[in-house]
Amino acid sequence: MSQDVQEVAETNRDSQDAGPERTCAVSRTVLGPDQLIRFVRGPDGQISPDLARRLPGRGVWVECSRKRVETAIKSNVFAKALKQQVSVPPNLAERIDKLLLRRAMDALSLANKAGLVVAGFAKVDAALASGQCQTLVHAAEAAADGSGKLTRKLRAVRQSQGNTDEPVVLDTLTSADLSLAMGRANVVHAALTKGGAAANFLRDAERLQRYRASLDALAKVPRPGANTEQA
Repeated sequence: MSQDVQEVAETNRDSQDAGPERTCAVSRTVLGPDQLIRFVRGPDGQISPDLARRLPGRGVWVECSRKRVETAIKSNVFAKALKQQVSVPPNLAERIDKLLLRRAMDALSLANKAGLVVAGFAKVDAALASGQCQTLVHAAEAAADGSGKLTRKLRAVRQSQGNTDEPVVLDTLTSADLSLAMGRANVVHAALTKGGAAANFLRDAERLQRYRASLDALAKVPRPGANTEQA
């Protein structure tokens, strides 16, 4: 196990300029960077998540899954991959969840300010009918009947446009999260149109949704294109 983890770290380091794919140090699965989290060892020896993939130093890549991160901590994967002593904060897994949530909320706020978001059941329903919406967002506690109706409508509209791909529907943010990000009360349903800010939110929200998913459900979480960032 130790030798395998070291080989993964070496491969990731050596291929840093060769392409966007990296290998998870826990599962050895090869994935794009948006499906992984990069970790680095700071000057004090502490392991920190590098969500923006910009911090200097040798990185250890772990699949963007809380279960994988917890396994990495328990299995001492970071020290094995980096071949040196490290300290791991006891709340690392929870800290990552909060950081991912903050990134998603900040991205939604920017998309909303850019005029790319509509909220409220009636407004979302009308926006879907126009054929301009690309992504649906339901609060985690939204009623199944309302969410299902809007999701079916988005699917039908896309099919009428000749698009048979399953629509992207996100449901990991709570109503409180959505409301705080958009600066309005009681947001339960929202929809986003095309635009750079909307694409940024989609990427960050999907990473959060993937991180919170169980290992059995990971395959069901949409995987965005992996060529948007290099690290």
